[in-house]
Amino acid sequence: MTKRMIEYWVIPPEADAEFVANMEEVLDVYERRYDPNYPVVCMDEQPVQLLKETRVPIKATKTHGKRVDYEYERNGTASIFMFAEPLAGYRQATARPQRTKVDWALEVANLLDTRYADCEWITLVMDNLNTHTKGAFYEAFPPEQARSYIQRIEFCYTPKHGSWLNVAECELSCMSSQCLNGRRIGDLEILQSEIGAWSQKTTAKQRDVDWQYKIDDARQKLKRLYPIIKT
Repeated sequence: MTKRMIEYWVIPPEADAEFVANMEEVLDVYERRYDPNYPVVCMDEQPVQLLKETRVPIKATKTHGKRVDYEYERNGTASIFMFAEPLAGYRQATARPQRTKVDWALEVANLLDTRYADCEWITLVMDNLNTHTKGAFYEAFPPEQARSYIQRIEFCYTPKHGSWLNVAECELSCMSSQCLNGRRIGDLEILQSEIGAWSQKTTAKQRDVDWQYKIDDARQKLKRLYPIIKT
């Protein structure tokens, strides 16, 4: 019997007006020139399993690599919040025990109060999860404070099945391969320290994101996604 391989993809729907409308809005945002007073910021989230070692690993030697016991202890989960400012080459990765509406609002508010404290507003590109809402700020802060945060955010949502449009998702993938893959991290504090160090090191390189895909490209290469106008 021949074994068949299956590849899993995020496949967008055919001829979906809502998909292309949101896609073109995101692509339009990415075409803006860099303005530090009105920065474009992308965000995404990623759950991780916290795994503790049950035995002390044996350090690498000249003849053997590092040896880790196959057994491990589950120590709950955590959620990584990734923020990326593509044109400034800035990344910030933090971790929390969970990813509720309040957690998300607190993370966004922290950025508005620190790095973007002097900005009039930011454009926030993200997927349309039920935690990414204006109401989340009212669950985390008093009404006056919640409203003040919302007034400084231009919300821009990627379409469903269009996560490839989010630069922060690409940064999460890079962070996972460069910082987390092949490792067991058993404590939230260690996870926070490790991804924080990755963020600082990567940002220090000033590697910005040169997004090349434009609206005209989408209209040609993804023509099947656009509804056919009946005359």
